[in-house]
Amino acid sequence: MNPSRTVLLAALYLGLIFGGAFVGQQLTDLVAFDIRPSNEPEVHGAIMTCTGAYILASAIPFVPGAEIGLGMMLLLGPRIAVLVYGSMVAALMIAYLIGRLVPPAATARAFAVLGLRRARDLSLDLAPLDTEARLRLLTARAPRRIVPFLLRHRYLALALAFNLPGNSLLGGGGGIALAAGLTGLYSPGGYALTVVLAVLPVPLMIFLTGHHP
Repeated sequence: MNPSRTVLLAALYLGLIFGGAFVGQQLTDLVAFDIRPSNEPEVHGAIMTCTGAYILASAIPFVPGAEIGLGMMLLLGPRIAVLVYGSMVAALMIAYLIGRLVPPAATARAFAVLGLRRARDLSLDLAPLDTEARLRLLTARAPRRIVPFLLRHRYLALALAFNLPGNSLLGGGGGIALAAGLTGLYSPGGYALTVVLAVLPVPLMIFLTGHHP
């Protein structure tokens, strides 16, 4: 890869990270409204609007959805934890389903535009294969021992990735979910169960204790 393309990719990556952080900050500021008995109907409507915006934003790669959700729970109280939990699950399912719907040829073209030829070739090689064949091919081409291990325990690795501090550097929850859909390695049922369990700990802790973990 030539230096100019490397600089371009680095700039694109940093732009996505800072763009996601900006969207996250704007959404966090949006829910920082004053709650009083006199404005309860307006607050209820605002919360529903913010919830819809939160679902859509959290499905976007590099937007720090987990941090936004935590901010919402801290600002609005532990009772909002159930709504935040359901919203995050919905966002991760949306991103995953979008990834499932993207044609492999489109993914390969995107890699080609970015100059990632090996990724493009791998994407084309994986396209006609079923899940088991994809796993065998990826395991055979994996350069390190840790990669085959992660592939064998891919659902556990996915759950850990969703809960990894600073995972916005990996694309955030939305980016990880999108990638999971693109790979074709995760069945819809297995993925959904993984998300339901992976997202649960922090909202449940806040809901039960009323405190920041």
